[in-house]
Amino acid sequence: MLMEADLPDDVQALRALVLEQAREIDALKVFKAEIERLKAIIDALQRHRFGRRSEQLDPDQFELALEEVETALAEAEHARDNASRAPAERLRKANRGSLPAHLERIEQVVDIDDKACPCCGGALHQIGEDVAERLDVVPTTFRVLVTRRPRYGCRSCESAVVQAPAPARIVEGGIPTEALIAQVLVAKYADHLPLYRQAQIYARQGIQLDRSTLADWVGRAAWYLRPLRDHILERLRRSQRLFADETTAPVLDPGRGRTKTGQLWAYARDDRPWGADDPPMVAYVYAADRRGERAEAHLGDFAGILQVDGYGGYAALARRRQQISLAFCWAHVRRKFYELADSSPVATEVLRRVALIYAIEDEVRGSSAEQRRAVRHDRSRIIVDDLRQYLDARNRQVSAKSKIGEAIRYALNRWDGLSRFLDDGRIDLDSNTVERSIRPLALNRKNALFAGSDEGGDNWAVIATLIENCKLSGTNPNIWLTETLTSLANGHPANSVGDLMPWSAVG
Repeated sequence: MLMEADLPDDVQALRALVLEQAREIDALKVFKAEIERLKAIIDALQRHRFGRRSEQLDPDQFELALEEVETALAEAEHARDNASRAPAERLRKANRGSLPAHLERIEQVVDIDDKACPCCGGALHQIGEDVAERLDVVPTTFRVLVTRRPRYGCRSCESAVVQAPAPARIVEGGIPTEALIAQVLVAKYADHLPLYRQAQIYARQGIQLDRSTLADWVGRAAWYLRPLRDHILERLRRSQRLFADETTAPVLDPGRGRTKTGQLWAYARDDRPWGADDPPMVAYVYAADRRGERAEAHLGDFAGILQVDGYGGYAALARRRQQISLAFCWAHVRRKFYELADSSPVATEVLRRVALIYAIEDEVRGSSAEQRRAVRHDRSRIIVDDLRQYLDARNRQVSAKSKIGEAIRYALNRWDGLSRFLDDGRIDLDSNTVERSIRPLALNRKNALFAGSDEGGDNWAVIATLIENCKLSGTNPNIWLTETLTSLANGHPANSVGDLMPWSAVG
């Protein structure tokens, strides 16, 4: 703060000081305006994400936009603080993260040079200390494991040579350990780093690995891991209720010199919303197209409730397989009306009623299946029945070619599947469970652009299955893959792959 005693007596010096102060004030005004603008953008994005449900902004786009805006906000606040030569008026709320107790602590002592009292020259003694912890990082460190296998001979007969067998490896004769292969898999399929980018990262540390070499490791690992994915799929087939969805998987088509559109099908189970103890799981299967017969082949002898979106292939499957009942997704219904809410009072009214159904579901999430069924029977059924009558009446009033007419018919044509949740507490309102499992595939697709072949698409499905199940069970995929690949290389019995499942590692 500028005190009166600090003011110069010279008029010219005083004028220069006033001009400097004026420039600082102008700079502060600019910074303050920029900060307010950025805060307004953040507030809008947070409302978009955490306020009234919106399905117009991709979650990944939101996160990217938010982190860029917050970076700019931090820069503007720092510039303001420097310009004012004073601390900020208030500390900006920020999640600085916690430092887990298991991390290694490297202590450094910042001490004074002279232990003599500056007043009297007496000896100083320690009366306390300030301790600050900061998170540090050591960049990825490579090391070389040297395996020595001594050979022994007999001095008596000189005919016997004894040596311990070489440890089994996923890549026979290759240089990677199972831990390195696991790192490559996690980076590609969990962190969405294509192999060529990983090769660039390794090259910065002097490790020259061709992308084709990394691809060979991935392919060999996928061969070992495929029985685990198949085991998960088989367990899903024995479930009483499943979610199903699919997404595109661009695949290189060498014969035509361009990509073709394959499909990654996802089958998921999560019974936690109604209090079941079975672990959640998901399996991905690659197919060259989206024909309904693909789902029939993937599901095998599955008998139960299949919760899906409005894709017609599932309806055809249910007609062919009487043991399968379809439960449709209310989120897809809501989405079609949401897109029209700004211009259609009918859409707004439908959204209001659907919101009432979802509010009841929030109350019963985690309750037993029977409790959920009872509450739905007492409270949700009347809302659903009234909504059906409302849609029937409006369907007769609107043009069949209008967007609102299409949205109404989409719901009415699937009403039996939409209302099935009323009589079965195990059924969820929507298929968001499997859609969340689809999202990592979409992220990988954005970064990798396409798979190299149909076989590459199947490898994608195999490894993504196991990594996603690690995430669902709270298991570290690096550790789990390292241990699992080591077990498989050492000949783990094919009929006991169930012992290697990610959820078995929990606890």
